[in-house]
Amino acid sequence: MTDRQQLKELGQQLRVDAVRAADAAGSGHPTSSMSAADLMAVLASEHLQYDFDSPEHSGNDHLIFSKGHASPLLYSLYKACGVISDDELLRYRRLGSPLEGHPTPRLPWVDVATGSLGQGLPVGAGVALAGAELDRLPYRVWVLCGDSELAEGSVWEAMEYAGQSGLANLTAILDVNRLGQRGPTRHGWDLDAYRRRVEAFGWHTIEVDGHDVAEIDSAYRRARETADGPTAIIARTVKGAGVGEVADQEGAHGKPLADAGRAVAELGGRRDLRIEVARPESGGVYQRPGGSRVDLPTFAVGDKAATRDAFGRAVSAVGAARPDTVVLDGEVADSTRAKFFAEQHPDRFFEFYIAEQQMIAAAVGLQVRGWTPYAATFAAFLTRAYDFIRMAAVSRADINLVGSHAGVAIGEDGPSQMGLEDMAALRAVHNSVVLHPADANCAARLTAGMAEHDGVSYLRTMRGATPVLYGPDEGFEIGGSKVLRSSTDDRVTVVGAGVTVHEALAAADRLAEEGIGVRVVDAYSVKPVDAPTLRAAAAETGRVITVEDHWPEGGLGDAVLDVFADTRSMPRTMKLAVTGMPASATPAEQLREAGIDSGAVEAAVRGILRQEREPAAAGG
Repeated sequence: MTDRQQLKELGQQLRVDAVRAADAAGSGHPTSSMSAADLMAVLASEHLQYDFDSPEHSGNDHLIFSKGHASPLLYSLYKACGVISDDELLRYRRLGSPLEGHPTPRLPWVDVATGSLGQGLPVGAGVALAGAELDRLPYRVWVLCGDSELAEGSVWEAMEYAGQSGLANLTAILDVNRLGQRGPTRHGWDLDAYRRRVEAFGWHTIEVDGHDVAEIDSAYRRARETADGPTAIIARTVKGAGVGEVADQEGAHGKPLADAGRAVAELGGRRDLRIEVARPESGGVYQRPGGSRVDLPTFAVGDKAATRDAFGRAVSAVGAARPDTVVLDGEVADSTRAKFFAEQHPDRFFEFYIAEQQMIAAAVGLQVRGWTPYAATFAAFLTRAYDFIRMAAVSRADINLVGSHAGVAIGEDGPSQMGLEDMAALRAVHNSVVLHPADANCAARLTAGMAEHDGVSYLRTMRGATPVLYGPDEGFEIGGSKVLRSSTDDRVTVVGAGVTVHEALAAADRLAEEGIGVRVVDAYSVKPVDAPTLRAAAAETGRVITVEDHWPEGGLGDAVLDVFADTRSMPRTMKLAVTGMPASATPAEQLREAGIDSGAVEAAVRGILRQEREPAAAGG
């Protein structure tokens, strides 16, 4: 064991370097870093097991800074571990530096991006779940949390899940420094208030003086020896500890110290101590076993099948072929059809109940360990976890999301259950994929394709059964589309996705009987959208109508319009979407009332053609 004086000196070094980094950057959170310096000094020196030369080592512990604004502390710790230089530390927050204001996986030792408070513990629970239930390896997950973020509901979703699941490999380190951004936190230094809450969720708790290295060391040892559930170390600390000017002072949050030189001197000056972090004793670097050919379910053309059914059967087939596949549920597996996976692969199916934030966070944590997660719930309920989805993109995470019961077509349940903003939300996520199949074979193919795609992928499925349009051998590429009706006499292109493809086809067939040619495009890939096909259709027909079971903002219509934003010739366009607040009604009534059924498409085609004739007649 490192002697106590050395550990104290190391804590002071971490404070000094945090002050210096923020001073060099002219911004940052040194005082938040200073409160947790002793906690991290003891952890890295005495308890963390990590091979910095091999970040992908399967036996490595995981250290997650949920209080990501304390990044100066994390980077100072990396310097003490010998993996970044002092020059690199002083480039903190500079253009081109991987030492960002809040940690991201641009650094190979950072698992996930943090900084949106309340996310680190839920993601850590997902990593710990992988270790306990899937990897079966003895690595530990250490999560540093600030006391301000303990007001976030997502933290308590994580507390309940980890406690109920008995994740003994998870330790939360609660840095209770009493001060938030604008003043005292909700419970201040009332450690007993935190203890009662944490223990209520089935955690072990240890209260410590967060600046007493012997107490900290003893707490970590007890946490490592606890085998029947997670442990929370509740540490009373002082924000800005070590520098009288800012210690436990309001108004010092999120800014460099006024006189960094004087602060460094008060902390005892610069040091160059090095930490020899223990390497893991088990595990190694390995590739997860590859999968075999996926034997996807098939559906006969002309039959009716729901795309949610196709997803459930397809993801089960993916799970049979790929042992890295896991499915996460928000207590709606019967409705999303994730239940099919649960029946066939119960050891890789995880129930999160009505806790969508924890479900998405766990998906991010599982992919940290190389698993391929599908997280499924109602499309409408993904909005509760949107910040986790947004941060998953910042984390460069590979996760697959499935939202069922999309749009007004679900029928009588009414607007609270209708996903009507989901495509807009998911399209706005960096580097995301948004898919909305119109039939079962397309849905099955896209379900399998998502497993091969990097980033955040979203599959939008429907509650009701729709006719199967495509044969089982039809291919569906992300970024593609299908032209279902086409002739040289087409005068209008109608672009749909999901249920509106069927409405467009019915309208096109009726109009064809009158000699009005309508091209119908199934834009099953809403992002990336098939720009070449859409440009060609617009050039040949001159008119484009989009129709979607979604609000008009940000969905399919806007995706199509974006295609023409950088072209010289803009086709005449019309956008059909849900504009009024729905109420309970049958699916057919819902589509009609929303103005997106076949009758509305037919009227729109006639209207767009009439608009071009009327000005000429008036001018004559």
